Amino acid sequence: MSKIDATDLKILRILQKNGRISNSELSDKINLSPSACHRRVHNLEFHGVIKNYVAVVDFRKVNLPTTVFVEITLNGQANEVLDKFESEVKKIPAVLECHLMAGSADYLLKVVAADTDDFARIHGNFLARLPGVSQMQSSFALKTVFKEKGLPV
Repeated sequence: MSKIDATDLKILRILQKNGRISNSELSDKINLSPSACHRRVHNLEFHGVIKNYVAVVDFRKVNLPTTVFVEITLNGQANEVLDKFESEVKKIPAVLECHLMAGSADYLLKVVAADTDDFARIHGNFLARLPGVSQMQSSFALKTVFKEKGLPV
């Protein structure tokens, strides 16, 4: 893909706020013809700049109001240890994000749960069984100030 220009960035800003906007509305907002707008969006999708379109679900309304950040330290740094851990953690539905970290912990997970009892179940049935884990520390979020903010493009 050639360089992303100011018009592409405008498209991305708008789509991050409203992925269901019609091509006609989008083209009006960025002052392009509908066909030129459609080509640009298609090009952004084709080159993987736009990876997917999703619905943002209110976590409280689906009974998952508890967010827990889990720091995990592994018992080794060999690629086989990292690969096995990453392969298994991807299978846990409650884990929304997993980041390989620099610092005191090897990984940081973002986990959602209905409540502390639900998190205890997730911990016992899934997290505690992950391969290569030597230490785990969980921190409960007391309040979500904001989330689902788009990238600052």
